[in-house]
Amino acid sequence: MKVTVWNEYRHEKTDEAVAKVYPNGIHGQIESFLKEAGLDVKTVTLDEPEHGLTEAVLAETDVLVWWGHIAHNEVTDEVVNRVHEYVLKGMGLVVLHSAHMSKIFMKLMGTSCDLKWREAEEKERIWVVNPSHPIADGIDEYIELEKEEMYGEHFDVPTPDELIFVGWYEGGNVFRSGMTYRRGNGKIFYFQPGHETYPTYYNKDIQQVIINGIDWCRPSKRAYPAYGNSQALEEIKNGQQPV
Repeated sequence: MKVTVWNEYRHEKTDEAVAKVYPNGIHGQIESFLKEAGLDVKTVTLDEPEHGLTEAVLAETDVLVWWGHIAHNEVTDEVVNRVHEYVLKGMGLVVLHSAHMSKIFMKLMGTSCDLKWREAEEKERIWVVNPSHPIADGIDEYIELEKEEMYGEHFDVPTPDELIFVGWYEGGNVFRSGMTYRRGNGKIFYFQPGHETYPTYYNKDIQQVIINGIDWCRPSKRAYPAYGNSQALEEIKNGQQPV
């Protein structure tokens, strides 16, 4: 399975605190544990031509992993529409942390995707609320993070197809931290943890959830449906001639 990890790669180049946590970029850290899991991984970033998401790259991508935060609006509509078409045709999409406000996630959800947030270095406990789901494989009853950015309800997204994780924060908020959707032939997994100044993507349980999410999002072998005018399969008696 071929995985492409997309990262806007801005914080790491301008913020010393972020560069200290992720010296090879957030995409580099994600790439490292995905490769350890045996996946075929490549990384692309915002400032590459076509943001690295060319037709050729997407045509060879089974699952796209997306991390973004401060430069959502710099992603061109042309590229967003291209990715959207690939998702509908079966490419999987894993949306991480602040990419909830990415153009592609908002387009797929059709809502504002807004939420409450707070940076207070508070503990988060991510509870497994759907233990039979394959994305929760290998995870105990909860994942505890010493520090994480608070994301709180209400999260303005459509009711998910499946809710797998619910996060609780030291300050009292809760959040639907892991959920799945289906759009066309494609599958989407949103997973909340991953603030850029915290070492979240070094946590083995977080890594396992992302690996599981990629596996769940893998494309099916089903062909994309043919839409538009359709010829009758049987003779239509007493009907009009088909147009």
